[in-house]
Amino acid sequence: MKKIRSIVLYLTAFASLTILIGLGGTYWLLQESMPKLNGEVELAGLAEPVTVDSDEFGIPAVHAENRLDAIRALGYLSARDRLFQMDLMRRKTAGRLAEIFGEIAVDSDTRARTLGFNQVSEKTATQLPRRHKRFLDAYAEGVNSYIEQTNALTFEFSVLNYRPSPWQAEDSILVMLGMFDTLTGWAEREERMLTVMEKTLPPDLLAFLTPDTDRFTEQLQDYRESSRPARPIPLASMKAALDQYSSDALKVAGAVQLHDTLPGSNAWAVSGKKTQDGRAILANDMHLGITVPNLWYRIEVHYTETHASGVMLPGVPIIIAGSNKHLAWGATNLSGDFLDLVSLEINPENSNEYRVDGGWQRFEQRHEIIAVKGGDSREITVKQSEWGPVASEPLMDNLVAVRWTALDPKAINIELIDLEQNRTLEQAIPTINQSGGPQLNFLLADKTGRIAWTLMGRIPKRYGNDGSVSRSWADGSAGWNGYLNPESLPRTIDPPEGILVSANDRRFGKDYPHLIGRQFANGYRAYRITERLGQIEILNEQTMFALQLDSKSEFYQFYQQLALSVLTPKNFEQEPELAELRGYLQAWDGNADRDSLGFGLLVEFRKQLAHSVFEPFLSACRKSDRNFNYSWTYIDTPLQRILTEKPVELLPDPARFQDWDKFILNQLKKSLGRLKNLYPEASFPELTWGKINRAQYRHPFSRVLPWVGRFLDMPTDPLSGCPYCVRVAGPDFGASERLVVSPRHVDEGILHMPGGQSSHPLSPHYRDQQAYWVEGLPIPLQAGKTEHRLILQPERKSE
Repeated sequence: MKKIRSIVLYLTAFASLTILIGLGGTYWLLQESMPKLNGEVELAGLAEPVTVDSDEFGIPAVHAENRLDAIRALGYLSARDRLFQMDLMRRKTAGRLAEIFGEIAVDSDTRARTLGFNQVSEKTATQLPRRHKRFLDAYAEGVNSYIEQTNALTFEFSVLNYRPSPWQAEDSILVMLGMFDTLTGWAEREERMLTVMEKTLPPDLLAFLTPDTDRFTEQLQDYRESSRPARPIPLASMKAALDQYSSDALKVAGAVQLHDTLPGSNAWAVSGKKTQDGRAILANDMHLGITVPNLWYRIEVHYTETHASGVMLPGVPIIIAGSNKHLAWGATNLSGDFLDLVSLEINPENSNEYRVDGGWQRFEQRHEIIAVKGGDSREITVKQSEWGPVASEPLMDNLVAVRWTALDPKAINIELIDLEQNRTLEQAIPTINQSGGPQLNFLLADKTGRIAWTLMGRIPKRYGNDGSVSRSWADGSAGWNGYLNPESLPRTIDPPEGILVSANDRRFGKDYPHLIGRQFANGYRAYRITERLGQIEILNEQTMFALQLDSKSEFYQFYQQLALSVLTPKNFEQEPELAELRGYLQAWDGNADRDSLGFGLLVEFRKQLAHSVFEPFLSACRKSDRNFNYSWTYIDTPLQRILTEKPVELLPDPARFQDWDKFILNQLKKSLGRLKNLYPEASFPELTWGKINRAQYRHPFSRVLPWVGRFLDMPTDPLSGCPYCVRVAGPDFGASERLVVSPRHVDEGILHMPGGQSSHPLSPHYRDQQAYWVEGLPIPLQAGKTEHRLILQPERKSE
């Protein structure tokens, strides 16, 4: 009866959708498009039959006689469970979303077409080694077999009234480029920000506001000097900026944005010397935006001597994190700077020419037609310089070209696909170093108890500039001189302490000869992981998984103590309700748990302080560039120094506040008022973190038609965790998977993720992993008892 009611609800939703949009699915369509889990199907290109066993969570275990057949099966299964997601990913990167969504997607398409991801993917596909090209072609054969054979595509295609085009090898590259963009594209915003700040602020103020370190990173790095160390408060420069700040400057408020959800991850490895039986263990949870369906697709493959389990991006047949019983591997975003905005010197007599080596060179041009559903097509002209495409948005009224590793076919490949066949650290490290794509930290553990860390991706060799601000490269004095040799990329093998940790933190000091970046993640997560690994008595899969769920946040203790310092008995005499506020903050248990009291106020208090303290000093930046935002991962380093030293010369709005304590108390009360306005239904003394931090994992349709979210979105569960906890979990951002595995004991490995394996809303595997993810319950890495069996047969030849 419960299942029937569920089906009726879905039918009602989609029938209404049909009425509203004039399209949609019927009950027959929904049933016909259900994923096929049992029986037999023919698959083009197969040499031998392939068996696909699925367990209670719909996790497929592919058993094939050879690798190409296994990859064809992966293509078929990816399309069966995630075809619409795959199509959206390739469309977004190719700049073809407006074809199905209309005007709302034109800006996204314009950016993608300007950057030229389509051209990059085509060039990359043509230069791949023949063996790797065959892998992508085999994957495409599997995807296309599903598209051609299925009785009905999922409801999204019917609602939007289109049929996906056949999958090609370059589409897999497009999906990779989309991830490249997600992980490294933010560097463009950083360079725009720093360029504006350099031109409008004194050098000492710029240096003070943009360090590359914090107190946790300093301890992890044993206080090695960094490239942008913390600086003393530049009183004179800040006083001058404050004096220029007037009531008119309030009109440019909003110049500060906290950078708390940078794409990142946790990963650590412990060697056999740290465990009771000598096993090495790897843990990895990757932090990204969470939608429905989840980004990752769980898979297990068996062919010849290879038995690998883990997660892959739908659209790319590469296990990004997992184990093959010889090795375990996982990745975190390197969080470096691999993009430069080259300032272009335009010929004043001919705007189609730019300066190169003392002369004028004509831009190459290409015309792009953006089809717009329900509207007129848009034609854009893209100018191409020798350094890259001209950005559609000028920088401080100057044209800039985008030089980015993601736009260089020589920096992109699928070498990582060979990792699942490597058996030793000595084989795996070169595979990772040679791999092209997003720049990542990779951690490894092997079955003999050894561990290692190294880097993936191309690192530019800059000369004449450090890439922080936009410069002209016209006279040849600045630019890139290729990339670091893969063999020279840093690596650590078998450290004596038996522990390796990467949490997007800065791993390099000033002594490293090449600048990797400036905005790494605050070091707290890496600090906490390292601290706990030294405290846990028994290191095994269960205790590593428990550490992934650690919600302690020492990071916020500074703001708690600051708030309590201004909630004095003297203030209680004038405002008795402040005594209750003090008790509320004292009740915070130091964690970001669902039932933690006071934590939500501390989060809001920090935001309020960052805006109120820094905006007066940045009004000149916003006036110079209306799009300017100060968004710095290490913002707490200068913020906490000001709030600790409290220089009277820099007191914001001295006409209203006699001293810093009164200002800070006002910001605390503002923060409380904002929380009360945002959550009027919650009693202030009982406002827990779980009432604030709730899951909002949405299907793309519910963002346009919110009422369908009841049927398509995940439950709005209260969540434990925060960006400054080991357990990262927010409304639409967090640990997109959690993996713990020892190569010698894969059967004891753990892997779970938000949502479920299937993107079909009527599938039992649409949301069956969600509760495990929210509650922190383990699911085995390897597929369990076979519940379904699908046989993929070679295509019969017509007589």
